[in-house]
Amino acid sequence: VGPPPSPDTTTINKKGILQNECTFDRCSSVSRMRSITCFNIWYFLCLGLGLACVACVCFWNSQWRGGFAWDGSSRQFNWHPVLMVTGMLVLYGNGAVLYRVPLTWGENKLPWKLLHAALMLLALILSVIGLCAVFGNHNASNIPNLYSLHSWIGIITTVLFAAQWAAGMAVFLLPWSPDSLRKLLKPQHVWMGGSLMTLGIGACISGINEKLFFVLKGNTSGSQPYSQLPTEALLGNSLGVLMIAFGLVVLKILSTREWQKPESQPADITYTPLLQEGS
Repeated sequence: VGPPPSPDTTTINKKGILQNECTFDRCSSVSRMRSITCFNIWYFLCLGLGLACVACVCFWNSQWRGGFAWDGSSRQFNWHPVLMVTGMLVLYGNGAVLYRVPLTWGENKLPWKLLHAALMLLALILSVIGLCAVFGNHNASNIPNLYSLHSWIGIITTVLFAAQWAAGMAVFLLPWSPDSLRKLLKPQHVWMGGSLMTLGIGACISGINEKLFFVLKGNTSGSQPYSQLPTEALLGNSLGVLMIAFGLVVLKILSTREWQKPESQPADITYTPLLQEGS
């Protein structure tokens, strides 16, 4: 058996261990900062693309489709794409990624729960008003309702959206739902959120394409057929590309594990319902 290690050797070894721990902590901190920076880039890209979608659909319907009214005419129809893109796509997408923002990970969850629910409710209200606009225009012009694939996808998405919002309110915010049910339904709630985003993109893109085919027939004064790709067609197609890009960014943010809220500690693993928040 050799002699016991000298105090100097032990001190050196301890310093080496401490140095390794410090190096690990620094690497972890740098990795976290890189993750936050990467998230911020994607999040601001999400905001920018959302604003671009809203600006593009408003510009299209105000400059090429004659503006807006609520009189049963084609100008009433113009509210439909604006409200559906703004509500079903942009507001919904931003509401879905809200819980990925690190600012929402603090102890006080109530403001963020309310903001998430409010954004989703506003998106749903705008979508319903958008449906009222198109139904009113069709009824005034004796045009059949709900005959196209676009209309089927749109109405199914809106109904599922309403059910998702009602279920989220009942299960995650109000106090009568047991913790076991919240834990069981959380993955389904998240999955349905991404699915509704995908359905919303499909509904909006098919609607743009359908509208361009209807109005760009080349049989009216001064118009060109869609096949010749006039300026309005370029704008409509560009809007579709912007919406796809926005949806992909939202799905990227939702699916990246490093940007998800850290798991709660065992003592705080249950959800706090809205009416019990802060009690």
